[in-house]
Amino acid sequence: MIRAQVPGSRRLSQHISEGDGIAIIARVRDVESARAAEADGAKAVAVDGAVRGIRESTSLPVLWLGRWPPVDADAVAVRPGDEEDADGEVETVLHVKDEDELEAALEGHDPEIFLLAGDGDDDEDDPLASVLDLLPDVPAGKLAIAVADIATREQVVALERAGFDAVLAPVGREIGALVGAAPPDV
Repeated sequence: MIRAQVPGSRRLSQHISEGDGIAIIARVRDVESARAAEADGAKAVAVDGAVRGIRESTSLPVLWLGRWPPVDADAVAVRPGDEEDADGEVETVLHVKDEDELEAALEGHDPEIFLLAGDGDDDEDDPLASVLDLLPDVPAGKLAIAVADIATREQVVALERAGFDAVLAPVGREIGALVGAAPPDV
């Protein structure tokens, strides 16, 4: 079931664009890791499949990366050509892996958020290089999320300096270490 989002409160685009610095989106598999990610300063969580209780466990937006149909999602990653599967209740995040897909996706579409995965074929020594190569082709004013096997705060800072708005952290990564400074108490 796709739930309607509360306007503004769980919009992925709003969460990753507000504040200073790059946003961390934590890939999670259960409610405990979603709660921990939020406590450690993540701006959103991403799931590959349904997670019972995810909506109640966190106030963060949920990015759906799995197969259709999305469950309890605020945003859905879609591949070029699948955009018609997304409905108006969720934000669409266009997931591209190479320059050809990005170019084809831009013809006739105007997504607000891009998920740049990179294919990694040309840059095996540097996991960030393929996503960095895609970034210049993202139109100005659009949000870009990097998908890379990041392990350190330095890699996050490199993505931020390059112009990424967010990074998708792999399952099991220590979110607090990637965020850097502890989030302020509210």
